[in-house]
Amino acid sequence: MIARIARVMTRIVSRYLPDPLIFAMLLTILTFITALSLTPSTPVNLVKMWGDGFWNLLAFGMQMALIIVTGHALASSGPVKRILKLTASQAKTPGQGVMLVTFFSAVACVINWGFGLIVGTMFAREVARRVPGSDYPLLIACAYIGFLTWGGGFSGSMPLLAATPGNPVEHLSGLIPISQTLFTPYNIFITLSLIIIMPFVTRMMMPKKDNIVMINPLLLEEEPDFQKKIARDAPFSERMEESRVITWIIAILGFTYLGIYFSENGFNITINTVNMIFLLIGLLLHKTPMAYMRAIGAAAKSTAGILVQFPFYAGIQLMMEGSGLGGLITEFFINVANKDTFPIMTFFSSALINFAVPSGGGHWVIQGPFVIPAAEALGADLGKSVMAIAYGEQWMNMAQPFWALPALAIAGLGVRDMMGYCITALLFSGLIFIIGLILF
Repeated sequence: MIARIARVMTRIVSRYLPDPLIFAMLLTILTFITALSLTPSTPVNLVKMWGDGFWNLLAFGMQMALIIVTGHALASSGPVKRILKLTASQAKTPGQGVMLVTFFSAVACVINWGFGLIVGTMFAREVARRVPGSDYPLLIACAYIGFLTWGGGFSGSMPLLAATPGNPVEHLSGLIPISQTLFTPYNIFITLSLIIIMPFVTRMMMPKKDNIVMINPLLLEEEPDFQKKIARDAPFSERMEESRVITWIIAILGFTYLGIYFSENGFNITINTVNMIFLLIGLLLHKTPMAYMRAIGAAAKSTAGILVQFPFYAGIQLMMEGSGLGGLITEFFINVANKDTFPIMTFFSSALINFAVPSGGGHWVIQGPFVIPAAEALGADLGKSVMAIAYGEQWMNMAQPFWALPALAIAGLGVRDMMGYCITALLFSGLIFIIGLILF
């Protein structure tokens, strides 16, 4: 049955889902029209909001571009390739490969979403290389399906923001510690269930032998060796470029900073610390500065989608926030809720808003000021309300191609190749989130 659903979803997606850039443009138009119809905002107001917000994600876009290129460069180093090969060799059949990639990515995303998203995709490529008869789009989809666990993991934006002084909702309810969000029975149940159950769900999505998509072998070619042998009479400038001494000095400097940072802030892993860790380890594993730079150059072509599309989502986010449309959608759901149904209503409102604002931090800015006061008024659990926003966001990522861009760029695929599988995962994983929110 699951395989049949996956086939139907894949056909629908192949026929109707446009490229992610067109998707972002259509969402821009839809948000504009909806905000114009449902809020007091004028066309001029909305145009100004969109334009003012267009460049608000420049820093975040740069962070995402760096996580792709540094993650890709790290995975293309000799030692990491050997580890990926060794782990991928545990899969002997296409079915085992699908389950292993889903499990690997889900666990990695619990540790850190950026790490899991990039390394999971690289691991899927390695499994495709080693296991004959694998369906490549399904393997890449499995790497992205593992992203379902990120919001309840150690890098979950909303529970971490809710516990951080100065966040947009602190003045309404105070800080909400992670003991009431991440380290709760319902979050442990939901996260472990996703890690354990989704590999079996993806295994049942496998197409029949006749329908397996054989990938272009060029996409699975081994990354080249980026080392360069220099002649004995090479000039001083070239010797500096290929110097391991410079690499070690920079690595010592970087890891010293990280040691100071973690000693002062605790083990607070952010996208910036992940990027620095990726960069420093990649630099060490590639041995010389220019070898690393050649690896970065090979990875940089994967960032095109992010560089173009992030500004559109930044404009959409400010239109949602500035017009009050995001709050209007949230209020619609929470106004029909009671103490018991509040988390579920919050979950669905978050899922709907995620189409226009596929960002954990953006969600908290838009929904937090409405959800938390309403939860207090109803006597609902504040921690569970925070996590309901997080779950809705991470769940609807399976239908919103925004976060698939890094995976697609690394894999060399288009969005229509894998989103049918992701939407199938959305249908079945939704039951896990709902059960966890209701039973605990």
